[in-house]
Amino acid sequence: MNPGPLMPVEQALASLLAMADSQRLAESENLALDTARQRVLATDLLASLDLPPWANSAMDGYALNLQHWDGQPLPVSQTVFAGQPGVPLQPGSCARIFTGAPLPEGADCVEMQENVEPLEDGRVRFTQALKAGQNIRPQGQENRAGDVLLQAGKRLGPFELAVAAAQGCTQLPVVRRPRVALLSTGDELLEPGTPLRPGCIYNSNRTLLRHWLDALGCEVIDAGILPDRPQQTRLRLEQLQHGTDLILTTGGVSAGDADCLGQVLRDSGRPLFWKLAIKPGKPLTVGYFGQVPVIGLPGNPASALVTFGLLARAYLLRIQGVQEVAPLSVEVPVAFAWPKPGQRREYLRARLENGRAVLYPNQSSGVLLGASWADGLVQVVEGRTLQPGDTAPFIAFSELF
Repeated sequence: MNPGPLMPVEQALASLLAMADSQRLAESENLALDTARQRVLATDLLASLDLPPWANSAMDGYALNLQHWDGQPLPVSQTVFAGQPGVPLQPGSCARIFTGAPLPEGADCVEMQENVEPLEDGRVRFTQALKAGQNIRPQGQENRAGDVLLQAGKRLGPFELAVAAAQGCTQLPVVRRPRVALLSTGDELLEPGTPLRPGCIYNSNRTLLRHWLDALGCEVIDAGILPDRPQQTRLRLEQLQHGTDLILTTGGVSAGDADCLGQVLRDSGRPLFWKLAIKPGKPLTVGYFGQVPVIGLPGNPASALVTFGLLARAYLLRIQGVQEVAPLSVEVPVAFAWPKPGQRREYLRARLENGRAVLYPNQSSGVLLGASWADGLVQVVEGRTLQPGDTAPFIAFSELF
């Protein structure tokens, strides 16, 4: 496969999302709220009841009917606590009421207790001007029964799960977890716990991606480390076709003699694109082996981090039905100079200090420590230079995780 010109990041993302739309997961399962965090809602969540279910007080105070009040002090005919419905308000009286308590029938106003003066004879005097409806949460203020509260494709975080709980839900239908085969390639890789041999390094990409995939709601099939052998690579890909939704690899996708994954995908698979106008991460390879999508990330840790965070992450969210997959990017002033314009989109590990982006000193694609030091990525578009005080897009790691 002749890679031709380097593919722009936007084009690669559009291609990946089109792939994901064609591979959308249709199966779902019901999960208890306590286990549904970070999963994706399979169907719209409709309100089963009004919220609040009845008009209630927004303050500790006194409820009265303004239409029947002549401005004189009123006796207190009842006390209404939250969780204890009151009785209809007696004409010519008020009710002591507490926050969240149902509004007694006949009351149309609540005055906060700070503006009410208790008298010795047991009546209370209202010292401020009053208006109908004040300090009352009307029935259905938040939602009405039948309203769409959460749309299918919504990732379920603490707020969404609380919305479901407020409707009395105990479980929700969620899209089944994508099954991702995670495969590392390279003769030089060893797993932690193995004695380090000369010329070898420990496999950090597996740990990074395994935890990241878990955070995205995926079921990880650990396919281990594959040596740089074309025949073994082809055989392993054939084995991983069954029961997986995606084969995710690291390493072996450049154009070198030992880059077997890319070679096998180009010779025996169906590659869609190879080599992006991105730095770090240029060798990213995407295609199919048989009917299974393959995303081949570069082996250098920073390259794997950037390409997974910006591209593979979006794919995995979209196959679960999430529509808004782009991480939030905000413009921030930079505290560094970037004097040489590049021909590729660059993503620089940086953190915010006093509101300005500061670069990690070593931006090599082989350096992982900078990601732990940094808060996120500064984006420098093709052909652009930066001077201190200029602004650039910043993507926080919290958006990607």
